Amino acid sequence: MRKFVGFGMAAILAASLTACGGGSSTDSTTTSAAGNDTTKEAAADNNNNEEAASGAEGGAFKIGVVGPLTGPAAAYGIAVQNGVDLAIKEINDAGGVNGAMLEMNSQDDEHDPEKSVNAYNTLKDWNMQMLVGAVTSKPCIAVAAESANDNLFQITPSGSAVECAAPDNVFRVCFADPAQGTASAKYIGENKLGTKIAIIYDSSTEYSSGIREAFVAEAANEGLEIVADEAFTADTNTDFSVQLDKAKDAGAELVFLPIYYQEASVILKQASDKEFAPIFFGVDGMDGILSVKNFDTSLAEGVMLLTPFSATEEGSKAFTDAYVAAYGIEPNQFAADAYDAVYAIKAAAEQAGITPDMDASAICDAMKVAMTEISIDGLTGDGMTWDAAGETGKAPKAVKIVNGVYEMQ
Repeated sequence: MRKFVGFGMAAILAASLTACGGGSSTDSTTTSAAGNDTTKEAAADNNNNEEAASGAEGGAFKIGVVGPLTGPAAAYGIAVQNGVDLAIKEINDAGGVNGAMLEMNSQDDEHDPEKSVNAYNTLKDWNMQMLVGAVTSKPCIAVAAESANDNLFQITPSGSAVECAAPDNVFRVCFADPAQGTASAKYIGENKLGTKIAIIYDSSTEYSSGIREAFVAEAANEGLEIVADEAFTADTNTDFSVQLDKAKDAGAELVFLPIYYQEASVILKQASDKEFAPIFFGVDGMDGILSVKNFDTSLAEGVMLLTPFSATEEGSKAFTDAYVAAYGIEPNQFAADAYDAVYAIKAAAEQAGITPDMDASAICDAMKVAMTEISIDGLTGDGMTWDAAGETGKAPKAVKIVNGVYEMQ
C-alpha cells in the first residue's frame, strides 16, 4: 500500500484547504504569485495558519517551491505546487517530521531561468532550508548552480535534463532525459508499435534534444528505422506542416514527440487536418495535453506517452480523490512527482534526524547521505531509491489515452 493511504487522507478530504483545529496545524504556509482562484484561496487559507505551524512543538522546516505558476508552462508549476501542498498537509496532520511541522513558500518563475534564480533568492530571504524545484529543465539548471553554491538541499520533481542533477546536492523524482528516450525506444520496439518512426522535436530545448538523442541511439538496437527526424524551435512552434508532410510521405507508422503538451496539441490538430493518423507517442512533457484550453481532446484519442502515473489507476485513487477535492482538477504526473518529492524529504529527514534549528548547509549535508539510504513506495513508483548522483530507480510505464482518460498499459 502506498504511503499516502496510511494516514490522514479522510481528514484531508474533509478539511480540503482549511486548517484542522487544535494546537498543531495540518496546513502548509503558501506564498504564491499564481493566477488562479484555487491557488489564491489556498494561499489565503494557509497564510492564516502560518503562526500555528511556526509555533508548533519542534518548530517548522521551511520548504521552498519554484516553478511556473503563470505563462505557457503554468499547468506544470501549479500541479507541482498543489502536489507539495497536499503532501505537506497530510504529513503535518500526522504530526510532522521529527516532531516539526513543514511550511511551504511557492514562487513563480514563469518557466524563465533568470526569473527562477530571482524566485530562489526570494526564498533564501525567507530562510528556506530545502527546495522542491525547479519544475522545468532550463530554470532547474540555473537554480541548481545557485543551490550548489549555497549547499542547500534540492529535489526537483520534473527537471529531467542531465544537468539538473549534476551538483551533489540535487536529487530528482522523474527520469533523466536520456532514460526517457532510451525507455521509449525500448517500449516501442518490445511492444511492436511500429518500425518506421518519425521524430518531431524542439531543438531549442535541452529537454527535447536530450530525449531525442537517446531515443535515436537506442532505436537501432530495437529494430526501429528513423524515416524522418524533424526539428522546430521556440520561434517556429505554431506551424508543423513541413514536419508532418515529411513524416507522412516517409510512411511513418509512429511519430515520437519528445516535446511539451502545448506544441503536441497543435501537431495533433494539424495532423488531423492532413488526415495523417499514425500512433503518436510522447514522454512526460506531454502530460497535460487533455487540459489545453480550446483543444479538442478527441484528437488525443489513442495517443501514448511514457509516464509513471495515471490518475485513474487503482493505486492512485485516494490521492486523486483528495487532490480533486482540494483543487478542483485531476492531478497529472507533475503533481504526483511533487507529492513523492515531499515524501522523499520526509523519509530522508527522519533517516538523518535533522531538526528545524539546523542551518540549511548542515541539513543538506545530512540529507545527501540519507537520500541514498531510503526507499519509499510512492505514486510514481514502488521501492523508489536514489543514488549519490541524484538519480532515482523505478520502472518506466506507459499510458494510452482512451475515451479521454489515461489507461495504464
